[in-house]
Amino acid sequence: MKSEYNYKCSLCGHEYDTQEIIYTCPRDSGNLDVILDYSNIREALSPDQIKKSREPSIWRYLALLPIGEPIGAGTPLHSVGWTPVYSPDSLSEKLDLRDLFIKDESPNPTASFKDRASAVVVAKAIEIGKEVVVTASTGNAGAALAGMAAAVSQKAVIMAPKNAPPAKIAQLLIYNAQVILVDGRYDDAFDLSIQASQEFGWYCRNTGFNPFTAEGKKTAAFEIWEWFENHKNTSVKNMEELAVFVSVGDGNIISGIHKGFKDLLALDWIETPPRIFGVQAAGSAAIANAFNQKSEQIQPVSADTIADSISVDMPRDGVRAVRAASQTNGSYITVEDNEIIRAIKDLGEAGIFAEPAGAASFAGLKIALKSGLVDRSTPVLVINTGSGLKDINAARKAVPQPLIIQPTLEDLKKAVN
Repeated sequence: MKSEYNYKCSLCGHEYDTQEIIYTCPRDSGNLDVILDYSNIREALSPDQIKKSREPSIWRYLALLPIGEPIGAGTPLHSVGWTPVYSPDSLSEKLDLRDLFIKDESPNPTASFKDRASAVVVAKAIEIGKEVVVTASTGNAGAALAGMAAAVSQKAVIMAPKNAPPAKIAQLLIYNAQVILVDGRYDDAFDLSIQASQEFGWYCRNTGFNPFTAEGKKTAAFEIWEWFENHKNTSVKNMEELAVFVSVGDGNIISGIHKGFKDLLALDWIETPPRIFGVQAAGSAAIANAFNQKSEQIQPVSADTIADSISVDMPRDGVRAVRAASQTNGSYITVEDNEIIRAIKDLGEAGIFAEPAGAASFAGLKIALKSGLVDRSTPVLVINTGSGLKDINAARKAVPQPLIIQPTLEDLKKAVN
């Protein structure tokens, strides 16, 4: 069943049909929310039907997505999502938390949360007959698009700032995308990619611009809901007790997660969403600044942080990102780069290898506990948005350099002792 839908501007509230491709509201450039036909879905589908699905990917939620049946069965396109949730006792004890859970997005095909959005956008591009998909990216969104596109022989063009991490650029090239490095910042690449989509008729995947990116990312909320349903009789009894921590750059991941919970509310499948906490790097905190000023007016910053995946001058989904926290009784937290580095090490000691943006959410949790934003009896779910293999240079800063010894037992004994 394909869900019927229309668009609604998140700023002015004007509604649009879907007869033509619309990225943002023509009136005020506000981000468009996809509004599903909830009454029809409610009549045709029950929560139990989803829970009984044997599809181990985001496509188990196809009836809640505004696309038809995607192609590419048996490819990485059908291996996106359904990521694990860990409960590391060592970290719980270290933070004196009763219940701590880590949802790890690194098992996704290109090792980041961004696969969720790219899978849906690629499926939509094929559905509407677009031959080329373009995006701007510091690495993860581009790698996700390149990987998903390669899986179904779709052409992808990626524009990235020239200083993006080499490992991420290598991923783009391996997936056979056309990679264009821009001598500028992420925001420059973003603007250029939109111009290119208008000039060449390419389908633009840009985060916080294409409404289907949030639709892909909302599937994480559906997975959290299913995980909660399986745990509510043990440690987590009410979803409103849960605090979800997620790193924030452009704002599209947190707004996507919020959208997923809003969909579940509209379907009457949950009564109250969890509290959502956004974590930004102190050097890229435009959304946190607005939230702390009780404002939805996002002012650009000159971003400077080790966490390249959340390094953004002007967030493109800032208003909805502010609302994700304000409308769920959550909050925003900023973390310094040295705190992010320490969080990489903390997670690594529990067997979870996170890139800086992924570790930022855990660093934010530590600050939230110290400041009293979250009680230590509160069940907490932290999302690691990407693998540490994405940025080895950052990982090296989190740990001491290994010893170098001569190949003798005597030297080994000295090293071990």
